[in-house]
Amino acid sequence: MRGAECKINKPSLLVNTVNLIDEMKISEQKQDVQGGLYEYMLGHMQFAGRNEQFRTPRHIIHMMVQMVDPQPRERIGDLAGGTCGFPVNAHQYILEKHTSAGILEYDAEGLPHHLIGDQLTKEERDFMSSKKYLRAFDNDSGMTMLRIGSMNLMLHGIESPQFFYMDTLSKSFNDEREYDVILMNPPFKGAVDKGDVHPALPSDTTKSELLFLHLILRALDMGGRAAVIVPDGVLFGSSRAHVELRKRLIEENRLDGVISMPSGVFKPYAGVSTAVLFLTRGAQTRDIWFYDMAHDGFSLDDKRVKVDASQNDIPDILKCWSQRVDKKFVESREQRIVALRAELTPLEEKRLKLQAEVNRLTFEQALDGDGKNAEKLAEANELLSTLQSLISAPQGELDRLTRQFWVTKEQVKANKYDLSASRYRQADADAVYHEQPSVTLERLSRLEQVMLDEIRELGKLVNGEE
Repeated sequence: MRGAECKINKPSLLVNTVNLIDEMKISEQKQDVQGGLYEYMLGHMQFAGRNEQFRTPRHIIHMMVQMVDPQPRERIGDLAGGTCGFPVNAHQYILEKHTSAGILEYDAEGLPHHLIGDQLTKEERDFMSSKKYLRAFDNDSGMTMLRIGSMNLMLHGIESPQFFYMDTLSKSFNDEREYDVILMNPPFKGAVDKGDVHPALPSDTTKSELLFLHLILRALDMGGRAAVIVPDGVLFGSSRAHVELRKRLIEENRLDGVISMPSGVFKPYAGVSTAVLFLTRGAQTRDIWFYDMAHDGFSLDDKRVKVDASQNDIPDILKCWSQRVDKKFVESREQRIVALRAELTPLEEKRLKLQAEVNRLTFEQALDGDGKNAEKLAEANELLSTLQSLISAPQGELDRLTRQFWVTKEQVKANKYDLSASRYRQADADAVYHEQPSVTLERLSRLEQVMLDEIRELGKLVNGEE
């Protein structure tokens, strides 16, 4: 806390604040209550705009941690720690996996409580108390992030946080093959001092999102795993630095998976589209698993309010990831896709015919203007609405099932190692009705004739003819 400043300058206000906090009896609460309170506070603090920092949504962190599956004896790191959300969640995940089912309790949000790790061995506990277990770094010049992150770790059971002030892209950071797991969300547009970039990192770019990926590969031990959030530009950027990075990820390591996330995930701080890359250092890439996420369980506007469970792809992502190499699971999913397409084809054909009829009746109603087609038009619209409701459910299921797909290394290589999900996903587009040109021309001709007749009648009136 060296150099910390108190922003409350009025003594009486400071006394009242301390008294109010003291009445909450925070120190008497259980550890998960203290941690939950601190997480709540972090969620309401504004970090955006300072050094390109913004808080990673906790449900996204939790998803990434579950997919990487850190273990008790693994060295876990975050090279751009911020508020230490990734180390905290990794620690809680390990405790949850090693706490007896009868002790665990889950709240309404699905978050676990009473994480005591009673099933951990003495050796595992000793390692988790060592300096090698969790390490994080941040270069926030005001040291604010170090204080906030350190407190976050302590309130979640890490008594001696290994959270250091360090620019991990600089010459001062020499960790190499030091980590088994790296989880992080590096700054996307952070300023990089080109003269201080570590010589082991590429010299042909100053883009921090590219340099951090090279850094991760250097810091991971062989066989180590990483999950990292990147801006979409990393996936398809055409510069030499972008292409060379993707080539290195795929040719020299194993790119396990790519999750494309919608642009609203980081609102209100930023509207940039992002993705999560999952990789294993030194392994061999064959096929790459993709998931094109459309919903994360919250609205994609600035309010980010929780939405219906059906608007959340994360449970399906976790299910698909855990069973991605299970042949029975893959085959059953593919069979369901075939069945849904067979079910939708006749319904969509019928809808197109109905749309054509509605279009015709609407034209006739507008042309005649006497209402004789109004009843038929209302009936056709009601049938169309009923048919659309029948199509909606299977179409939604088909859309979700096709969000997961595999792409071969050869396909990616042929596209300059482009990792955009939209390039490879074979989405089933909803059939759209388009009127035949011949019908449109015939209707234009009829409209023109009506206008000519009206002009003649107007001419007669102007000339006083009966």
